[in-house]
Amino acid sequence: MTRLKRLAVLACLLSTNAFAASPPNILLILADDLGFSDIASFGGEIATPNLDQLAREGVRLSNFYAAAACSPTRSMLLSGTDSHLVGLGTMAEVLPFAPALQGRPGYEGYLNGRAQSFAQRLKDAGYATYMAGKWHLGKAAGQGPDAWGFERSFSLLDGGASHFQPLAGSQVRIENVSYREDGRPVEVPADFFSSTFYTDKLIGYLDAGRTEGKPFFAYAAYTAPHWPLQVPQAYLDKYRGRYDAGYQAIRTERLARLKQLGLFAGEFPPAPPAQVPAKSWEQLSDAERAVEARKMEIYAAMVEHLDMNIGRLIDHLKRTGQYDNTLIVFLSDNGAAGEDHAKGYSPDDAHTDNSLANLGRKGSNVSYGYRWAEVSSTPFSLVKGTSAEGGIAVPAIMHLPRALPVAAGRVLHGVARVDDLAPTFLALAGVPASETPAGKLPITGRSLLPLLTGAVAALPPQPLAGELFGQPYVRDGDWKLVSAYAPDGSPPKPGQPYHWRLYNLAEDRGETRDLAATQPQRLAVLHAAWRRYADWAGVAEPPNSP
Repeated sequence: MTRLKRLAVLACLLSTNAFAASPPNILLILADDLGFSDIASFGGEIATPNLDQLAREGVRLSNFYAAAACSPTRSMLLSGTDSHLVGLGTMAEVLPFAPALQGRPGYEGYLNGRAQSFAQRLKDAGYATYMAGKWHLGKAAGQGPDAWGFERSFSLLDGGASHFQPLAGSQVRIENVSYREDGRPVEVPADFFSSTFYTDKLIGYLDAGRTEGKPFFAYAAYTAPHWPLQVPQAYLDKYRGRYDAGYQAIRTERLARLKQLGLFAGEFPPAPPAQVPAKSWEQLSDAERAVEARKMEIYAAMVEHLDMNIGRLIDHLKRTGQYDNTLIVFLSDNGAAGEDHAKGYSPDDAHTDNSLANLGRKGSNVSYGYRWAEVSSTPFSLVKGTSAEGGIAVPAIMHLPRALPVAAGRVLHGVARVDDLAPTFLALAGVPASETPAGKLPITGRSLLPLLTGAVAALPPQPLAGELFGQPYVRDGDWKLVSAYAPDGSPPKPGQPYHWRLYNLAEDRGETRDLAATQPQRLAVLHAAWRRYADWAGVAEPPNSP
C-alpha cells in the first residue's frame, strides 16, 4: 500500500463514521519509575505476561520519551504541552531548596491555570472519565483530579507513599500522605496494597458507569515499582536467588534479549557504569551482596505484581465486551530511579524496620540503589533525574482498537513523547486538539495515530527539547545535544552551567561517543534549537549560562 493510500485509509477510519456506533474507549496505564528494560517484552527477565500480550497484539515504541521525573511528566501528559509552561518547570519537592525559582511563572509546583486538560475535553465530548492512583500535580483545594475533568477519582496526592496502609504513629514522610476520593479526604483500609486497591477502584468505576452507555477514558496511575520496595506476602519469594549473580550479569542477559527482540534498528555500544560513589558487585562483601540481591528480588516481584493487576483490567475489558474497542496505552513516567530517597526525602524513624528479614514488608523503607537502576536502564546511560537516555527514554506499548489497522507485534522506531498522548486521545475521540479553550495554552504535542497505524514511518521531523534540574537536551532526528550528569556524580562547575555533548543516537544510543568536537556545525544547529526552546518555554537557566 502506498503512503498516500495508507493516509487515505487512516483519514477514513478516523472520520466521524468510523466509530459512529460505538466511540472508542481509552485506557492509560502509567507505571512509576519503571526502567526501560524491566518488562519481558523490552528485554527483562521479570515475568510480565499481560504486558507482553499487549505488545504482541499491539506495537512497542523504542524512541518514546517522558520527562526526567514524575510530576513534570504528568503535567505534560494531561496538558499536551511543555511542563515549564503549565507549572512543573521543576517538582514541588525541589522548590523549598530553590529560592530563585519560587514565584517564577511556570514553576508553581502544581498544574497551573494556563493548562488545559484532555480529560476535561473528553468529558465535555461525552466521555466518562475515571482515575485511580498517583496524582502529584497539586495538593491544595481545587488542584486534584476532580478539578481537572475526572468525574470519579481516587488519588494519592503525594509523589510517593508506602504501598501498604500507612503506619500509625510513624513520622516517615511516606507514611504521612493524603488520599482523596472525588476531592474528599479518605482513609485506606487495613488490607490496602496500592496496585491492587487502585485496580479495584478503577474496575468499580467502570462497572458503575456502564449503564450510562458512554465511552470512557480510564487512567490507572500506579505507584509501583516506585520506592519503597514493598510487595504482598505471596510475591515476596518469587525471585529468590535470581539476582545473586549481580549487576553486570543481569545487564548482559538483558542486552542479549534486547538484540533478539529487535528493539533497536542496529548495533551500538551499551553505556558503561557511571562514575558514581556506588560499589561494583565485586567490591561488595557477602553480606552486602545478600542485601543488594534481596532488593532486586523485591523490585522484580513488584513489577510482576503490577503486571498481574494490569491483567485484571484487561480481563475486565474482555469480559464486558469492551477490549476490542479500547485504545490501551502503557508507559513509565521516567527512567529507573537510582536515588536513595530515605537519606533526605523520607528518613527512617523508630517504626522503620529495614532488616533483611523485613525487606519488602510493611515498615521497610528502602530503594534498590544506583547500580540496579542502571540495570533497569539497560542499554542506556544514567537514570531518572537526568536528560540522558536512561532518564527520559521509557518503555511504551500501545494496543489499538480493532477498527484501526495495525501490524501486530511491530516495533516502531519513530520519535514520540508523552505530550503527544493528549492530541492522540483527542483525535481518536474526534475532538479537535487545535481548538484551545479560552484562557488555556494550546496543545503542542502531535497525534501519534498516523505513526501507530503505519500510515507514516515517522512523524514530520522537528526538534524535541526539554529540561529538568538544570539538565537540558535537544533531539533532532538521530542527533541529540545534551548536558547530563549522574545525580550522585559531579555537576557542571560554576561558570560552566552546561557540559554539552553531541551524540548520533542511530549509532550510539548508549551515549558513549561525544561528537561535539568533530561536528561543530551540527552542534551549532542543535544549540540554536535549544535557545529557541528555552526562550519559548521560559526555562530558568543556571547562572552564567550563555
